[in-house]
Amino acid sequence: MKIGNYELISIEAGNLFLDGGAMFGVVPKTLWQRTNPSDELNRVALKTRSLLLQSESKKILIDTGIGSNWDSKFQKIYSVNENNLLYESLKINEINPAEITDVILTHLHFDHTGGSVNFINSKWEPAFPNANYYIQKKHFDLAMNPTEKDRASFIKERFIPLIENGLLKFIDGEAMFDDYISFIQSNGHTNSMQLVKISDSSKTLLYSADLFPFASHIPLPYIMAYDLNPLETLADKKKILKQAVDENWILYFEHDPEITAATVSMNLHGFGVNEIFEVLPNE
Repeated sequence: MKIGNYELISIEAGNLFLDGGAMFGVVPKTLWQRTNPSDELNRVALKTRSLLLQSESKKILIDTGIGSNWDSKFQKIYSVNENNLLYESLKINEINPAEITDVILTHLHFDHTGGSVNFINSKWEPAFPNANYYIQKKHFDLAMNPTEKDRASFIKERFIPLIENGLLKFIDGEAMFDDYISFIQSNGHTNSMQLVKISDSSKTLLYSADLFPFASHIPLPYIMAYDLNPLETLADKKKILKQAVDENWILYFEHDPEITAATVSMNLHGFGVNEIFEVLPNE
């Protein structure tokens, strides 16, 4: 898929399982299990799906997925595959990690930044040593001092090495990254999560991070119990979904195990999925 100067390539970055009830909040299991069946532990499958933006001068990676080198307890809780699927997917696309010029992190939860570092020679090192990594400053401040509710989501060894190596750069609010890439702030899931909008005169794709983890989160009541401010999530969903319908945006799903992206429609029952893409369209 081409937008502006960038070729957009979907990158597989690992898999995990999370509690289905936590993923769907107040929505009863009798409804959410239709689209996201659970295992015997009531967990549903998630992908961590990054996005590569490639131009003549840039190779930009959005989020780095779950990563590898997790201990046995973590692997058991989340059923994490220990292969470095991010590196494998980049290799399939003939990308060397040293070629990545920029890494945009939507937020610092472990399933979005776990692959930002690698464990090498008994220490954590940046996985993309020639890249600058970008995060919202207010979100970084929260990650350094999380609440009791979200403390387990931040694993500092997965992002502190970026600071130590002078690679982490701060964004302050909604901003343009370049002529085609901009950031939209969302404060429902966590403080100052940044959604990444890639747009030109004819097409827009929104990397929707944890505002819409699955395609099945498009209906308004489907809000994760993980969210710190669910009413802000609701307000953000209303605003963004209206714009997505009006301007025919493609929403890119970071965690949906089957659906990579979709457009959105509105009917008498509210917002819903319109056209589904298992892979990004070739246009």
